[in-house]
Amino acid sequence: MEIALPTPAKAFKIGTRGSPLALWQAHEVRRCLMAAFDLPEAAFEIVVIKVTGDQVLDKALKEIGGKGLFTREIEEALLEGSIDIAVHSMKDMPTVQPDGLLLDCYLPREDVRDGFVSPHVASLMDLPQGAVVGSSSLRRRAQLAHRRPDLKLVEFRGNVQTRMKKLEDGVAVATFLAMAGLNRLGMAHVARTAIAVEEMLPAVAQGAIGVERRAGDIRAKAMLDAIHDAPTGQRLAAERAFLARLDGSCETPIAGLAVLEGDQLWLRGEILRPDGSQVIAGDIRGAVADGPDLGRALAVQLLDRAGPDFFA
Repeated sequence: MEIALPTPAKAFKIGTRGSPLALWQAHEVRRCLMAAFDLPEAAFEIVVIKVTGDQVLDKALKEIGGKGLFTREIEEALLEGSIDIAVHSMKDMPTVQPDGLLLDCYLPREDVRDGFVSPHVASLMDLPQGAVVGSSSLRRRAQLAHRRPDLKLVEFRGNVQTRMKKLEDGVAVATFLAMAGLNRLGMAHVARTAIAVEEMLPAVAQGAIGVERRAGDIRAKAMLDAIHDAPTGQRLAAERAFLARLDGSCETPIAGLAVLEGDQLWLRGEILRPDGSQVIAGDIRGAVADGPDLGRALAVQLLDRAGPDFFA
């Protein structure tokens, strides 16, 4: 079926947050669509939407509403038709979309690892006793508390540039940033080391860019189908099913990573007490096509081992 492609006179509107990384991601989606349909840059408009999560930086996410703070205003704009698609960092996305919206397009996944960032210290294990480490991620904080209970962990929110400034100002001696974001911004050198996933299992969907659309928008579906990366979609289907079954939120430290091995999928996951006092980890293998079922099965396995009082 032929679709009416966008033109400079009637541009296709791409909604995004306004941080440098979010803008890079929106520009990358635009670049992919331009290449797929041989369209000029002027056929697209990048629409920056202010979201609550970027404006309230002095409180933890769990105190002001959780993951939806990075998506709510953008999704409202998508539903009302003021933008055509929305670009998101997938690790920020709730597992359930609002009625009328679909999330089924992903760009090829970047490096999934966490990067250790510090002006003066070479690695996590080189941090001195009692060192102050900044992180806004409940998952990273719990993993750090488990490995290094001596560290003092402080809230550390904001975009990459804001967090780097906080390090320069001595608010903390180290922090952690996703290698995917650093790579995309040309800042990989900022990380002293990339931490192996065996040491710090990443957040579910870390390193993946997702593009959301209205369910009934046939043109948007056809355009996004042309740039969708199927292997990334297969991995995220398993990871997000795992997260959804655990009822993951910004109040629950959860990590998960799916890897494709031919026609097989290997999913690792862990749940942690927020204070790092206990970690329950496991893994599961099965057919790629069964990814969502594998995710749910691994979640049930971990929950059964954790018992009803684990998150109390």
